[in-house]
Amino acid sequence: MPFTDCRSDTVLFFARLTTRLVLLLYVLLPPSLAAPRKIIIDTDPGTDDAMAIMLALNSPELDVRAITVVPGNVTAKQGLDNALRMLSLANRCDIPIAAGAQHPLFQKLITAEFWHGKNGLANIELPPSKCKVDARWAPDLIIELVHSSPHEITLVPIGPLTNIALAVEEDPSIVPLVKEVILMGGSISGGNSTAVAEANIYGDPEAAQIVFQAGWPLTMVGLDVGDKTLLSRKYLAQLGKTHGSVNDFIYKVAEFLIQLGEKFGDSGTPMYDPLAVGAAIDASIVTAPPMHVDVETRGEFTRGQTVANRHNAIEKNVLQHFPMATTTSSRAWNKLSQTPRSAPR
Repeated sequence: MPFTDCRSDTVLFFARLTTRLVLLLYVLLPPSLAAPRKIIIDTDPGTDDAMAIMLALNSPELDVRAITVVPGNVTAKQGLDNALRMLSLANRCDIPIAAGAQHPLFQKLITAEFWHGKNGLANIELPPSKCKVDARWAPDLIIELVHSSPHEITLVPIGPLTNIALAVEEDPSIVPLVKEVILMGGSISGGNSTAVAEANIYGDPEAAQIVFQAGWPLTMVGLDVGDKTLLSRKYLAQLGKTHGSVNDFIYKVAEFLIQLGEKFGDSGTPMYDPLAVGAAIDASIVTAPPMHVDVETRGEFTRGQTVANRHNAIEKNVLQHFPMATTTSSRAWNKLSQTPRSAPR
């Protein structure tokens, strides 16, 4: 499997995948014949987290059972406030929103306000939330929901893995009861926090190693694909043609990210977290060859690196997402139903 191949069919795939993600982000898809997939989103609510959350809430293929908050892009306190405001904007106060860990397991918190804005949401001030914080601690809520729906819950962590690791440490019996873990994090071709470490894994390497070695089905939607799945001004213009509370919010978030990327010569903004949610909606948008992945926790220069055995010579514990050039843009467009001009419900 080539890891740095930029063949024309691969480039075409990325363009088509971006089209589908944009459609998924900004339109309500027609009802699926299958029962919606039950998911828990564990998030450090920043800009691309906001896109991922709104994508999940507007996708009938998904049944969001809870939002749990972890520190990462912003502090735990700011992240919780962001989650409450976003779900209020979407009129989804029926979904439990729980606070979790306040810091990584063994290191100081590293936040990323430069990339996400001072408040984590592109400096957009959303209205005060009508939603309330769930009284349960996030790891406890995860444990409770998994036990109440055995073999049905998919965990979708899109931030550091502290809450998920704490849930596993508190109750290892949830591991065989979780249907799947689809996480945004890691890379096998270089990092964005360091030369080798991706931000979510670098944010809590010890937690990541616990999660990667837990023994459940785990798909790593890494930096590798996200960096090539770009939301450009072309798609921003599409979004700007419609209006509504959620639509306008996501437009401003995307515009902030695109403008920031342009300062560094980028032609668009990577869809990191939305890609993980997209894979939960439709696994066929990517392919995932199995390989064994460990997380480096001790290296002076390599801490936080996801170390993958690309030759599959030893045990496989992870499905690593890589692109395959099969999805067509017409397939995505055919799923278009109606634009959410305002929040659902």
